[in-house]
Amino acid sequence: MANAPQGWLRAADARLDDLLQVLKARTDPADHPNADRVEQEVPVYAGGVLRAAAAEAGGGRALQAEIARALSAGPGIVVVEGAVEPAVVDRVSAAFTRMIGEQRAAGIAVGDHFAKPGANDRVWNALEKLAVADPDAFADYYACDAVALVSTAWLGPGYQVTSQVNVVNPGGEGQTVHRDYHLGFQSPEISARYPAHVHDLSPYLTLQGAVAHRDMPVESGPTLYLPHSQKYELGYLAYWLEEFQDYFTGHHIQLPLRKGDAVFFNPALFHAAGSNHSAGIRRMANLLQISSAFGRAMETVDRERVVNAVYPALLARKAAGWDRRALANVVAAAAEGYSFPTNLDRDRPIGGMAPPTQAALVEEALDEGTPAERLAERLAAQSAARLSH
Repeated sequence: MANAPQGWLRAADARLDDLLQVLKARTDPADHPNADRVEQEVPVYAGGVLRAAAAEAGGGRALQAEIARALSAGPGIVVVEGAVEPAVVDRVSAAFTRMIGEQRAAGIAVGDHFAKPGANDRVWNALEKLAVADPDAFADYYACDAVALVSTAWLGPGYQVTSQVNVVNPGGEGQTVHRDYHLGFQSPEISARYPAHVHDLSPYLTLQGAVAHRDMPVESGPTLYLPHSQKYELGYLAYWLEEFQDYFTGHHIQLPLRKGDAVFFNPALFHAAGSNHSAGIRRMANLLQISSAFGRAMETVDRERVVNAVYPALLARKAAGWDRRALANVVAAAAEGYSFPTNLDRDRPIGGMAPPTQAALVEEALDEGTPAERLAERLAAQSAARLSH
């Protein structure tokens, strides 16, 4: 990367051969003594092992360290068989099915970050919706030791759970290969603006997981993975490139799951939901996106209030000849520069994987010379759309 600015990465420097060198790593069963087996490079644990470890004094620190190594320096993925009791899963599935039916009856179309609109059924913010719809089922479901033990192993205490239900129907197409939240939801152009050390640190802020709500034989399209790919430095820029996508298509692994099994993986792992080639399996998974407690600012700031207060001053300074850079510096300090968290039922991604940020609305308004009153209306509408209910 001799031509790259020091400390930044470029998509032009992504080489498939470099990824192939990373993928030469193999998962050594000796590194996973608590696993039941290693299958297609993936350590597979029995749910009872995690439950027993969680009940130990100290909460199973040795097992947590083993799993954390698997997620970082190892294959980047673990499977927990029998993580949630099937009867509990069925109760929660029934609630999710009712939600999907209500969405369809209301004519609500929900998108997908990495698949064609309409290919899947989605329930955004399924965690909150389940809590309101069936509190008892919620309590029984999230009492799961596997979720707590693996989340704490990767993120430490104070983590935040979110959940999105994904149903790929028979004949439904899967997703394109990608990495996940945070940088995985940005365009390659935006990702390239973040320094290299942020690419290294981003995966440690989030744990990806999924609980199987149906038996998922391979023909039903369980998620595709490329073990060890999370260790490729340029992965957030590379997965957009055709030669990397083609390699993934030809070399991924795919693990069948049974109802109640859970999979957890590093968000930088190359992965994609599979296409459902079955005749009658509506493949349902509860996707868990679990975030570090540390991904938040120290103070509560009403950014909308700040923007409305300073925007007239920005208009005046633009008229006085301030350049775009100076204006952008003020917007960065005043406005919310990130799309999430939001309500994806209402604040939908249009033309990308993330909705417009508050900062983008302000910058657009400045470019157009939008009156302060009109910007205030747009900001209020955006804020209302982000509310969870």
